[in-house]
Amino acid sequence: MISPQRRNEIISALRRGAVPQRSLDAFAVGLERFEPALDEELAGVERGQGTFKAVRGEYGSGKTFVARWLQEKAKKRGFATAEVQISETETPLHRLETIYRRLVERLSTADTPQGALRQILDGWFYALEEDILASGDISEDDQAALLAKTNEMMEMRLSEITRSAPALAAALRAYRHAIAEEDAATAEGLIAWISGQPNVAANIKRMAGIKGDMDHFGALSFLQGLLVILRDSGHPGLLLVLDEVETLQRVRTDVRDKGLNALRQFIDEVDSGRFPGLYLLITGTPAFFEGPQGVQRLAPLAQRLNVDFSTDARFDNPRAVQIRLPGFDLIKLGRVGRNIRDLFAQGAAAQSRIFALADDGYVDDLARAVTGNLGGKVGIAPRIFLRKLVGDVLDRIDQFPDFNPREHYALTLKEHDLTESERNAMAASSVNDIELNL
Repeated sequence: MISPQRRNEIISALRRGAVPQRSLDAFAVGLERFEPALDEELAGVERGQGTFKAVRGEYGSGKTFVARWLQEKAKKRGFATAEVQISETETPLHRLETIYRRLVERLSTADTPQGALRQILDGWFYALEEDILASGDISEDDQAALLAKTNEMMEMRLSEITRSAPALAAALRAYRHAIAEEDAATAEGLIAWISGQPNVAANIKRMAGIKGDMDHFGALSFLQGLLVILRDSGHPGLLLVLDEVETLQRVRTDVRDKGLNALRQFIDEVDSGRFPGLYLLITGTPAFFEGPQGVQRLAPLAQRLNVDFSTDARFDNPRAVQIRLPGFDLIKLGRVGRNIRDLFAQGAAAQSRIFALADDGYVDDLARAVTGNLGGKVGIAPRIFLRKLVGDVLDRIDQFPDFNPREHYALTLKEHDLTESERNAMAASSVNDIELNL
């Protein structure tokens, strides 16, 4: 049983056609085969390793779902997580400073669903103070000495990063001082600068002895520092998801090549041990990994990500650098639908009617109908199937005592409800809907 709040979060997200942010294990299907290997990799990151993983699958196969499912698993182990959608305009892959900025904006822990940097920093300074007070050398009442000693310990903990990013230590020191002086405006400005935000007031940067804004190379150094802070504040690592990396295929050639090279550089840095405690996960389509406009354009990157998928998917190695999602079949789609129906019924007033009218047979029939309308492509059906099941069927059974889905509901799929891939797959309803390439 999950809490009513989390159940409502799941149902509300599915009603909108979105992937829920939490409690995905409540209805996950078919991920058991990956779980042992992913748990093993998370355990390695806890021990101070850096790990990279790529997840491949067609549109609608559940890449975002898997990424969020893994984030939940990581949070249960104490990790911080962040999910960044790669975008040509907002988060281009070759601009790692924008990736870092979005990472910090979406930084999440088990206690804080988003924007957790300030909580983490305050927890870090608190942990440093506790270590100093535990030594017995300084009294808790001597705030000046405690502040000085905290700064000294901070410098020691960040000694490696200070060599490559001294501005981070300077900003952290100034932030700690602003907190001690109860100067909220300066503290907020420094948090913004540490987060990679541009246009921080010049007087705040001058007060901390820092200049300019973060650049591509500074972002990597700041990420190193963030990992140190996370570890010292009780979080064993960071799971960073770069979702929809396949968007690189649709940008200008020069931008695409720079993005691919930035990804290669990032993976190499992880492999070299520069980021202990980082689990980097990317998602993409098979076309991105195998096609001429994706990874194959950069031979060193293609070699690092190469995995032989010519054998039967049953024998795929979950420990490989790249794993593929086999997609849904009708059996799995029906299982997911039944899981969601059971979850919906837990908080419904008309629980008995839901099980009677949306029985297993009806859920399977709806799955077949949705798939048929999408040209038989089960792999892209889950999103629209669950949206229809929740919003068109279960909600109505719960609210209207005389509603019977077999009598009063006919499945319709309208273009504005569908994604591009779903529209492309949708079966033509008349000869006029068929495009001919002449």
